[in-house]
Amino acid sequence: MEWRDTGIIIGVRRHGESAVILEAMTREHGRHLGLVRGGRGSRQAPVLQTGNLVDLVWRARLDEHLGQYQVEPLALHAARCLDNPAALYALATVSSHLRLLPERDPHPPLYEALTVLIQHIADARTVCALMARFERALLAELGFGLDLDRCAATGGADNLIYVSPKSGRAVSGEAGAPWASRLLPLPGFLREGQGRVTADGLGEAFALTGYFLERHVLEPRGLNLPDQRAALLALACAV
Repeated sequence: MEWRDTGIIIGVRRHGESAVILEAMTREHGRHLGLVRGGRGSRQAPVLQTGNLVDLVWRARLDEHLGQYQVEPLALHAARCLDNPAALYALATVSSHLRLLPERDPHPPLYEALTVLIQHIADARTVCALMARFERALLAELGFGLDLDRCAATGGADNLIYVSPKSGRAVSGEAGAPWASRLLPLPGFLREGQGRVTADGLGEAFALTGYFLERHVLEPRGLNLPDQRAALLALACAV
């Protein structure tokens, strides 16, 4: 078995004396692991860093085997993250999110969203907003998509400022007014191309996506949101 793909590294762990097991989010093959022989050596170690974009060739005798990776660098994004706490928090958070996906299950929309996020990794406010959008996309890929385009009560598309915590559907200001205290705020920027990104909006977006991630994905698995997520939000709101 053999295939070639591009991928973004989301994790590396030691294996034996000199090898590593590389975890990457690939364009066509999803989250995929493979062994890299000599991965701890001085030549390969700088390439095998979380956040780097790499060209991957995977080989195995059988499809269900771990297999081996041949890795070539395409863009060494990790170098921009070393002295940037927000970037490090973002990488840790998005890597944790991607591990919620089944291994080897392609998710092209998430790969594209991850690519955009990595490109803006050094800007705390921007990467935080992109993280909220990534989490919305992650919910959709896992089967728990939020419907933020039409009011659940009226079907209209105007003044959508709430989300129902029960249905995950948007609610307009007029329809939701009597139950405002029970609804989740919907920041405009979380709807594609709408609204300015503010500190309050980031907090609302993280509360919204975090609520549904915990309810539908994390709590059933006995997991929690990563601590780095809250740290990223705090840094972004302080900018």
